[in-house]
Amino acid sequence: MGSTSSGRPTGARDRDDEGRARNARPRDGLGRPLPYGADGVERQPEGVVRTPEQSVVEAQELLDAGKPFHAHEVFEDAWKSGPEEERELWRGLAQLAVGLTHAARGNVTGGARLLRRGAGAVEAWASRAARPQPYGMDLAGLAGWARELAQDVEDGGQDVDPRARAPRLRP
Repeated sequence: MGSTSSGRPTGARDRDDEGRARNARPRDGLGRPLPYGADGVERQPEGVVRTPEQSVVEAQELLDAGKPFHAHEVFEDAWKSGPEEERELWRGLAQLAVGLTHAARGNVTGGARLLRRGAGAVEAWASRAARPQPYGMDLAGLAGWARELAQDVEDGGQDVDPRARAPRLRP
C-alpha cells in the first residue's frame, strides 16, 4: 500500500480497536494535529474511569504543565463516566479547559466564548446542587478566573501562555 504526501497510508482510515473512526495524527501540546510521522505529544488516554479526586489531581497536573487540552480529556472522562447529577459540573470544567486551549491557540472568539460558557455552567451547577466547593474545588473562583481570562483574551487579541494562565482548581 502506498502513502499520500502527508505520510498517511493510501486508502486507510484511522480506526480504534473497535472499528470507530479516530484521527491518529500526532498532536502538539495544545491538541493541534501535526503531520503524520511528526513527533507529537503523547495523547491522554480516553475513557479512563477515575475517582473525582483522581480527576481533579490529574487535571490540575496537566493544567500546571501547560496542557489544557489534555486536562479537558480528563474532565470529559469524568463527565461521561460519573454520576448523572455531576455531569454538568464536569462538562463545565471541560469547557473551561478547552476555552484555555483555544485562548492559547490564539482563537480569541472561541476561547472567550468557551471560558464564559464554562464559567456559567459551573456556577449554575453549584447553585442547583448547593455545593460551591465539590471535591475541594472553588467553583466561584474558577468562574471568576474564566471571566477575567476571557476579557484579557478579547482585550489583548493574542494567544496566552497556558501554563502561566492555568487556573487553580482548589484554593
